Amino acid sequence: MWRSAGLRWGDDAPRLAWEGRTRASPLIYGTDVGFRVEAAGERWCVGARGHVCPVRARVPARGTQARCGECARLDRAHSVAADTIADDPRVYRVYLAWFGAGRVKVGITAEARGAARLREQGAVAFGWLGRGPLMAARRTEELLRTALGVPDRIPYAEKRAVRARLPGAEERAAEVAEVHAQAVALAGWPDSLERLTCEVSDHGALFGLAGLVDPVGTVAELAAGGAVAGRLVAAAGPDLHLAGDDGSVIVLDTRLMAGWGLTGAEPGAGVTVPVRMAPAEREVEQPGLF
Repeated sequence: MWRSAGLRWGDDAPRLAWEGRTRASPLIYGTDVGFRVEAAGERWCVGARGHVCPVRARVPARGTQARCGECARLDRAHSVAADTIADDPRVYRVYLAWFGAGRVKVGITAEARGAARLREQGAVAFGWLGRGPLMAARRTEELLRTALGVPDRIPYAEKRAVRARLPGAEERAAEVAEVHAQAVALAGWPDSLERLTCEVSDHGALFGLAGLVDPVGTVAELAAGGAVAGRLVAAAGPDLHLAGDDGSVIVLDTRLMAGWGLTGAEPGAGVTVPVRMAPAEREVEQPGLF
C-alpha cells in the first residue's frame, strides 16, 4: 500500500512522490495513469513539517491539505506564505504569474527554488519582477495589489476553467510584459529590492496544453474502493487531466490523494469516485486586468 506525497515538478516533467519512498513515479503524457483506493481504508492526517500526526487523526475526503487542525496550525506557523516568518535571511524573488487572459497574479518565492513554485501553481507563463530580502519582497507584493489591483491569489477552479482555451504564447508573454512595465514604473519600491528585466518563460509545452479540451468534470473526492484511471493528456500545478476511452477528460487534483492508502488500478478501471460535473455549456467571463 502506497501513500501519496504529492505531485512534484522537475524542470522537464511531473512526478508522483510517495511517503517513505525515495523513488518518484514519472508521469508521461499519452500513457495510462491509475490507482485504486484501499477498499477498507480511511484518510489519515499526513502530519506537518516531516512529523507524523500525534493522534493519527482522520481527515475529510474533500479537503486538499489532508491535515487535522493541530497539524495545519503547526504547518502554517512555519510558512512564509502565512507571513509568520519575518527574519528569513534568504534572497526572495517577486514574480508575475499568468493563468489565462486577464488572470495575472503577483507572488514571492525563495530564489533558491527557481521556478518550482510557478510550476506547482500551474502558471502557464511567468516573469520575474524583482529580488531582495523577504520583507522588501512582501512590500512590493502589497504595492502591486494596492496600486495596480493585481491579486496575490487566483482560485484553482478558475485556472482549470480556462486552461483549455488559452491564447498563444506571444499573447501570454505580452500580457505579462504589460503588467511588468506598469509595476516597475511605480513609485514606492523598497530600496533593497532589485528590479529585474522582463523575461517571460512559458510552461505550455511542459504542461502538455496543446490541443487540450475542456474537462467534463473534476474529481470531488476519493472514496474507499474507488478507482481513478485514464490516459494522461496534460498536467498543471497539482492537476492531472485524464482522458477516458471516449476521449472525455476528467481533472484530478492530486492533493486529494494525500492520506489515502493506494494500489495500482487494473486496465479499464475508469473513474468510480465522486465527480463534480462541469456545466453542459460553459461561458467563462474574461476579467479585466485591473
